[in-house]
Amino acid sequence: MANAEAPTPASHLSAQELLKLGNNGREIPVLNKVWPIVIGTFFGVGSGVFINFQTRRPVFSGIQKHVLLTAGFIGALTYVQKQRDSYLAEKDAVYRHYVELHPEDFPVPERRKIGDILEPWIPVR
Repeated sequence: MANAEAPTPASHLSAQELLKLGNNGREIPVLNKVWPIVIGTFFGVGSGVFINFQTRRPVFSGIQKHVLLTAGFIGALTYVQKQRDSYLAEKDAVYRHYVELHPEDFPVPERRKIGDILEPWIPVR
């Protein structure tokens, strides 16, 4: 086997080193990619069915209503997702900038074993 360099555990890194890692090998989860489409379709079709049911029509009559509601919900949720991503990116940039300006507030954590953290267990009977 080839000598692959083992990844450095995050507990050894300082805050600035963690920030420099970036999105190394990370992927956006599948659910985060498709949730506007799935939820938009569910609410769009569901709203059309609900409206038809309340007006005592066959639930899938006026299919254009279902299509328009689905497209509207998908568009609105996609817009919300993009705004949320933009907001979170800006917030992360502010945090990153603060950590870069004040590295003394973020010391490297000391490495401890789990046995040192837990208190001794004495069973009570």
